[in-house]
Amino acid sequence: MASDTEVTLFECSSYFRSILSCFVLSVAYVGSLYVWGKHLARDHPTTIKKRCASVMLVSLLSPILLYALSTNADTSQSTSHSLWSYLGVRSEGILAAVFIPLLLTMVLFLGPLSMLKYEDLVDALPILGEKSIWKDEVIQTFWLRNYVVGPLTEEVVFRACMLPLLVPCMSYTKAIFICPLFFGVAHIHHVIERLRQGNHKPVHIWFSAIFQFSYTSVFGAYSAFIFLRTGHITGPIICHTFCNFMGFPEFGAVLRYPPLRRLAVSILYIIGLIGFIYLLFPLTEPSWYSNNVYPW
Repeated sequence: MASDTEVTLFECSSYFRSILSCFVLSVAYVGSLYVWGKHLARDHPTTIKKRCASVMLVSLLSPILLYALSTNADTSQSTSHSLWSYLGVRSEGILAAVFIPLLLTMVLFLGPLSMLKYEDLVDALPILGEKSIWKDEVIQTFWLRNYVVGPLTEEVVFRACMLPLLVPCMSYTKAIFICPLFFGVAHIHHVIERLRQGNHKPVHIWFSAIFQFSYTSVFGAYSAFIFLRTGHITGPIICHTFCNFMGFPEFGAVLRYPPLRRLAVSILYIIGLIGFIYLLFPLTEPSWYSNNVYPW
């Protein structure tokens, strides 16, 4: 692995090699989930713990592949940086990277956030419930997977390790929209598990899978955008955790509210969307994050 002072350079030796390398990372990540066999359900605490260990190992090994695909560079080359910098692990601009992308994401979720006022917060936030709930192994492992290990490992593998390979071979825009395709496809493996369970009709399972592929790909593009604009992996990880917590917006729930509440929440949905679009580029200004790794 590269040291902090050793500089590396990523060049586009082959467009095919770039795509193939990302595909290998994606297969390695998903494949690691199945090395333990299929004896227990995916939400069983034992399954979750084993799979968390697997993807953590993949996320630790992926930067080694990234380093192997890089070339040593002279320190005088302005386009060269340490491997850690390409991975988005930097101290410069870290405070901005922690808070501003999260704030931007919260603006987008202004409508759903307002709905928490009318929902049972203990259901939405188990941490507010009885302390004894955290003695439940199911709750502990669920949170570990969805809000810690999942966001951390997925962002490291699908953003930090893939984008340095894609960017030299294409424009930032293309990389932002191609990178999440690997992320979206990686979630299709849930189809296999649900088909094996046989609890739902195949057509419903595939419809759900297509829907999940769509919104995970959209989020993947947003996360890739944040990564390239800020040059930090911290923002995407935090935003990923927040989005996992919020889930896909419950538009149908808004229709069940009384008229005035429905109107107020609908307005907040619109304000949030408009505000997000308006603030997307200003709040991700690369200079705020001292980002000279991925210059726009």
